[in-house]
Parts: sequence; structure tokens; C-alpha cells
Amino acid sequence: MPVQWHALALGLFASIIAPFGGFFASGFKRAFKFKDFGDNIPGHGGFTDRMDCQMVMAVFAYIYYQSFVMVQDLSVETILEQILRNLTIEVQHDLYKQLGKLLARGN
Repeated sequence: MPVQWHALALGLFASIIAPFGGFFASGFKRAFKFKDFGDNIPGHGGFTDRMDCQMVMAVFAYIYYQSFVMVQDLSVETILEQILRNLTIEVQHDLYKQLGKLLARGN
């Protein structure tokens, strides 16, 4: 996928969804009767008020990268390692039998 599509996805999320982080932070402050989250930046509500959208954006960027950008290593060795690590012995035997049937048929 060209980098422009990734930039479009990140930009759309940043402009449409990420600002809701600020709304949630405001609701949190109202619920607990805080005026602001700190006095680090006078008149601006503190450091957390400046960073709430960035926190939402950071979570999205991480998930987006893991899902769509990161190259997965799909070698035979890594697939077998995943099978041995995550499947029970019974399921491994069933998988072995099914693969044997498929290979015997020539598929």
C-alpha cells in the first residue's frame, strides 16, 4: 500500500476521532470536579489537557502499524513454531491427520 494511503488513514483518524480524547478528558474532569489536570502550563489546563488527543492517536497509530504496516514473517519455521506453542497435542494430531489427507489427495 502506498504511503499516501497510510497518511490518509492516520490523518482522518487524527482529525475526526482523536479530538474525542479531549471530550472524554473534559467529562472525566467534570465528573471528579477538577478545574484542570495540573499547573504545568498556566492557563492551558496542564500537560494532560495538551496531550489527551495525542494519547488516543498514539494508541491508534500503534494498532494501525501492527495491523497494516508491519511485515509478518510467514516462513514455514515460524508457522510450525506457532503451532507447537499455541495448539494442544490433540489439536496438533488432528491438524497432522488433516494435512496428511490433503497431501494424499494432491491438493
